[in-house]
Amino acid sequence: MSNEKSKLTTSWGAPVGDNQNSITAGSRGPTLIQDVHLLEKLAHFNRERVPERVVHAKGAGAHGYFEVTQDLTKYTKASLFAEVGKRTPLFVRFSTVAGENGSSDTVRDPRGFAVKFYTDEGNYDLVGNNTPVFFIRDAIKFPDFIHTQKRHPQTHLKNPNAVWDFWSLSPESLHQVTILMSDRGIPATLRHMHGFGSHTFKWVNAEGQAVWVKYHFKTEQGVQNLAPDVAAKLAADNPDYHTEDLFNAIDKGDFPAWKLCVQIMPLEDADTYRFDPFDVTKVWSQKDYPLIELGRMVLDRNPENYFAEVEQATFSPGTFVPGIEASPDKMLQGRLFAYGDAHRYRVGANHQALPINRPHSEVNTYQRDGQMRSDDNGGGSVYYEPNSLGGAAETSAYKTAPFEVSGTADSVAYDHHDHYTQAGDLYRLLSDEERIRLVQTIVGAMQPVESDAIKSRQIGHFYKADPEYGIRVAEGLGLPIPE
Repeated sequence: MSNEKSKLTTSWGAPVGDNQNSITAGSRGPTLIQDVHLLEKLAHFNRERVPERVVHAKGAGAHGYFEVTQDLTKYTKASLFAEVGKRTPLFVRFSTVAGENGSSDTVRDPRGFAVKFYTDEGNYDLVGNNTPVFFIRDAIKFPDFIHTQKRHPQTHLKNPNAVWDFWSLSPESLHQVTILMSDRGIPATLRHMHGFGSHTFKWVNAEGQAVWVKYHFKTEQGVQNLAPDVAAKLAADNPDYHTEDLFNAIDKGDFPAWKLCVQIMPLEDADTYRFDPFDVTKVWSQKDYPLIELGRMVLDRNPENYFAEVEQATFSPGTFVPGIEASPDKMLQGRLFAYGDAHRYRVGANHQALPINRPHSEVNTYQRDGQMRSDDNGGGSVYYEPNSLGGAAETSAYKTAPFEVSGTADSVAYDHHDHYTQAGDLYRLLSDEERIRLVQTIVGAMQPVESDAIKSRQIGHFYKADPEYGIRVAEGLGLPIPE
């Protein structure tokens, strides 16, 4: 067999020049819609499974409310945060990421943490995970990453060779891999884990002044995790353990709650901070930007019908309300397109009109027709804009805040390439017992990998994060530390 690699091409046969970095305005972005290779990858990826979600297929959900406990209107004009004591109804969907709809709840996997706020100025979706970071930082790599988490096309089995090959060739994943392989990789229940918006977002106040923001949901139940042997037994005995626990807790009146806190960064700090604040593989130090309490989320009502509410719920990080906007985060920029596109494919063009997704505020659009159109389709009213017939019109006060972009449009990575400091810091924060369990988990996950080259490459990343980290994994695998 020849070792010469064939050229990667688009679906229409054109050679691909860069499959690691999307085209952005400068190294920070935002991402340019002219990157047709990125758009094709994401659009095709969203259509690879029928009909369940490609990711986050297995989930549980509940209704509740958000109550403001501290006035942060100096940072944002978002109406749901307008005054202390204000309550906004919401729906939350928790999920595993990689498994299919019938998979077990207690596998080692990040958990989706998606919140739909039904505000008086439209819906706001905060679509995050139970981890503050992610495996990759550019959306162009997302379809490839998820392919490694899915099944081998020939054997239809999970493929640790693909998992560790990708991670070892994507050192930016090390921080999230360390979290995933730690005790927090298997939450005890959905109630006993934190949630994060993960991305950096932009808040804008009534005067048009902006700041960067990160969201942290802190569980009031306390963080609890499952030991791997207990998780494995539950996976066999009760694969719906987390779904059952959430439903039963709410059913008996034990309503789970989370305190929502934010980190606030002045706009100008983004240019001088020691890590790029838009890189979703990094966290902001809470010493630099302390947590500020914003409010409290309570889940107090179970769904009446799982399919109508949990399964048909659609979330997109691009579902914004005035006062909350996107940042140049490259993963976020890709998700702004990909999530809505996935829902249009999976549920239909009118997914927002379904009861679980329908805003509680008035909706006036010129969108017409399409699958599952269940209302009067606008009747005989005006169906275009601009018009002189009294139809709904734009309101300039709600324009997004302007921001400067600079640089050459090119496929480039973030300027910062330190993938090891934060992963090493996390390792050193763990207790001796937690480090032992972390290494045991990693060794157990890597042992099935057939290639020693892949193992050694990954050991090198652990070593760069912390020498002890790499040495312990190498010893567990019976391999030397690579030079």
